[in-house]
Amino acid sequence: MEFKMKENSFVGEFEFGQLEVSGNAEYGFRPYQLLVSSVAVCSGGVLRKVLQKQRIEFEDIRIQADVKRNEAGVNEVTDIHLHFIITGTNATDEKIEKALKVTRKNCTIVQTVKDSIKVTESFEKK
Repeated sequence: MEFKMKENSFVGEFEFGQLEVSGNAEYGFRPYQLLVSSVAVCSGGVLRKVLQKQRIEFEDIRIQADVKRNEAGVNEVTDIHLHFIITGTNATDEKIEKALKVTRKNCTIVQTVKDSIKVTESFEKK
């Protein structure tokens, strides 16, 4: 990956387009937003695969991410809570909890940050 400096941001060129990153929300995605997005989307993608592999039917997965930051320090991310909203499933809570356990173990990003950021999960079925 390569990022080129612009006046107020850095820009990376990727297969799907440009990614503009800046500490100022007026000029691009903020780094912490990308970090949280990576944790959420990696977890969601792995959960989708786990549910499919376990032949658990569902129509959709939405993820709400709540973030806590240490404002007394350098404003680092300390906690991320992922709330999965799974629609169109009749799976038991026990099966979903088991799928989330497998998801946590197999999400590369969660495994990367787990020693520095507390990542927790919850879910609801609709």
